[in-house]
Amino acid sequence: MAFDIAGAANVGLGAVAVLFVLVAIELRDLIKSAIALGIASALMAAVFLTVGAPFAAVFELCVCAGLTTMLLLSALDITADKEVDPERRE
Repeated sequence: MAFDIAGAANVGLGAVAVLFVLVAIELRDLIKSAIALGIASALMAAVFLTVGAPFAAVFELCVCAGLTTMLLLSALDITADKEVDPERRE
């Protein structure tokens, strides 16, 4: 059985993607967790590209990695607790 570099690359990319998903689960900071999920999705797009599915790779990269990560970060920014000035009373 010969060494297949493409198969090894797919396994490596998949393993690193799973590692980033586990990191995203364990992180307590939501912004870092959303960024880790975006990186994991970008790695999955690379896996799709190496197995010969360029349309799935582009969809994964644009929608899942880009749009979903931006929506999560925007929602976190909107709902973040703002520090209130103690002298200013509303």
